[in-house]
Amino acid sequence: MSSAISHAETAPPLAAALPARQGAAWRVCPALYLIRPYAATSRITDGHRSLTVVEQAGRVEVFVDRHDDFPIGLSPDAVADAGSPDAVAALAAAVLRTVLPALDDETAARTAHQHGALQALTRKGADLAEIGYALLSHGVYPSVGTRLDGPHLAWAVNGREWEVLSLGPSGTFTVTYEGRVSGLYGLLAHVLPPYDGPSLPDVSSAFTWHLTERFPQLLAVKGNEVEFRPQSGPHGFVLLPSEDDPADQVDDTTRVAAQIGGLGSDLLLAAAAHLI
Repeated sequence: MSSAISHAETAPPLAAALPARQGAAWRVCPALYLIRPYAATSRITDGHRSLTVVEQAGRVEVFVDRHDDFPIGLSPDAVADAGSPDAVAALAAAVLRTVLPALDDETAARTAHQHGALQALTRKGADLAEIGYALLSHGVYPSVGTRLDGPHLAWAVNGREWEVLSLGPSGTFTVTYEGRVSGLYGLLAHVLPPYDGPSLPDVSSAFTWHLTERFPQLLAVKGNEVEFRPQSGPHGFVLLPSEDDPADQVDDTTRVAAQIGGLGSDLLLAAAAHLI
């Protein structure tokens, strides 16, 4: 049956764009069934999670492959314009930002239900170990700790202080940061959703202007704080560490504090070079 299904050309570069887990890279496999009639279809998997890639009518669609629920008739989990030069990058960003974290949350909830919250936290510890090794490859030496809400990593580089927190047995992590604002730019580029509207920087203060001019997805809460809360995926805020810090004198060296939740371990692995 699978030999009658044509191959999705987007599948190999998409698989290559996703980080390997525990040394196992994503690979392309034949699709076992068609989601769209006559559409080019492939399956990509890392051995634990699988996605189905469908190409038809100028669109590339990605569906989560759940063993107990065929996605036939369902909406895709990620979509891109097949004619766009950055279609693969857009799909990979969406998969890292929302699709894989949602799968990890489902797995964590199932593990906690069947084996208890401690087992779910143990799995998060294994994910943190992978993130830690990725940081080591970039010359960063994180410390490992355990709190009541789970394991965590912490490190500091040139005045920039980072933590990756479990905050319970869910499948995702929360990152906290304190340091110059420019140190956040690389991570924000990975976690913010695409912005389709006109770029209209907020004029509440120099602080909000400085951030929303670069990242119009951010919304000013007040003169010294911006946040983002999309319907799905990462969410968080960036603010001046103290109410007394002037919001009218800001540049890339201004010190800020930030918290970003809903981050999957795959995204953190892909963004490891920006966590230093």
